[in-house]
Amino acid sequence: MAITESGAYHGSLSGGCVEAAVVGEALRIIASGSPECLRLGVGSPYIDIRLPCGGGLDLLIVPDPAQESIETARRMLERRIPVALVIGRDGSLATEQLGATGTGWHGDEFVARHHPDLRLMIVGHGTETDALARLASAYGAEVAVFSPDADIIARLADSGMSAALLKTPARSDLLSTDAFTAVVMLFHDHDWELDLMGQALEQEALFIGAMGSRSTQARRLDALRSRGLSDAMLARLHGPIGLIPATRDPDTLALSVLSQVVELYQSQILAAP
Repeated sequence: MAITESGAYHGSLSGGCVEAAVVGEALRIIASGSPECLRLGVGSPYIDIRLPCGGGLDLLIVPDPAQESIETARRMLERRIPVALVIGRDGSLATEQLGATGTGWHGDEFVARHHPDLRLMIVGHGTETDALARLASAYGAEVAVFSPDADIIARLADSGMSAALLKTPARSDLLSTDAFTAVVMLFHDHDWELDLMGQALEQEALFIGAMGSRSTQARRLDALRSRGLSDAMLARLHGPIGLIPATRDPDTLALSVLSQVVELYQSQILAAP
């Protein structure tokens, strides 16, 4: 949670239960210039501040964090590199590339792990592409859409999303992934997907999946296998996609697929050391 000298803040520690009190204490500590550790809730000397859940929060408030370290962390996350902020009880702040150290206290330092935002690459055409792009954007994912449908590209680009026209079903330089990127193929014409799917499967990705029935998935796997893709690579290809089985409505499919991807993203972050 970041708080300015004016009392404006960004972020949350308790979903709104004690944020006003945190801002008040932060303003006092900013004025003093010295970092402090506080406890709110159970076990706190502030008897008038209580969490409805009955728990407590231990807070480290740093009045003048090193701006260079924050800027370094921001640049790393923009380059989609996981990063750790190491915050000392003395108010020191350093940036490290993410290692094996888990989030939490390690001696007199608190390590806060930060991961790149979920990125969703949607490759396809039809109303499903439009529906998933808008829902994922509303959720807060970084969305990129590639489609041979010029109307979809124009609509999504007008709404501020990253959208690019695919002129052929061949491999594309636009399709570049990482461990926090999900690739979702939404083609009704499955001839469009094979080269792009093979390209995605050669890269690291959080999730790679394609729309279609079980029989469609079986034919898809046979076609990819005939192109030389190994069974180990094909095992990474999800299909049918989504948590809600056999849905045909575009909006429900979008919700179903986004829920599956977000679940994997959260599980990956929580599973980190």
